[in-house]
Amino acid sequence: MDFDTEVVTDISVMENGKVVFAPDVVATIAGVAASEVDGVSGLAGTVIEGISGIFSKKNLTKGVHVEVGQEEAAVDISINVKYGYRIQEVCNAVQREIKSAIETMTSLRVVEVNVVVQNVTFDEPEKVDKKKEKEKPEIEARVR
Repeated sequence: MDFDTEVVTDISVMENGKVVFAPDVVATIAGVAASEVDGVSGLAGTVIEGISGIFSKKNLTKGVHVEVGQEEAAVDISINVKYGYRIQEVCNAVQREIKSAIETMTSLRVVEVNVVVQNVTFDEPEKVDKKKEKEKPEIEARVR
């Protein structure tokens, strides 16, 4: 089993063999956990990640960078926050959820979760129904 240390890191050695996690596994866990936090409208990646995300289905790790050691992990994540939410509270919840998810699923100790808010997003306005718009009575002009 010959893994490049930048791609796969040995996590633990058992009597039956090794347990290894690819950094993408930890990044996916972090991305899913962050996406489930109320107030997060999505993950925010770089322009390159955005373009490559069109051609691949890696949206769960867009904007997520992890460093995985033998016993610890560190996470950097960029998110978009919905307008109207308390940004600090959303970021605190993102940190808690990512830490909990990674530690629960991998037994790695998360030493830090750095959150960057890339953007504040707005809900799209409701689409106007063309039929209802035509049914409205015409308003008299106020000026001539």
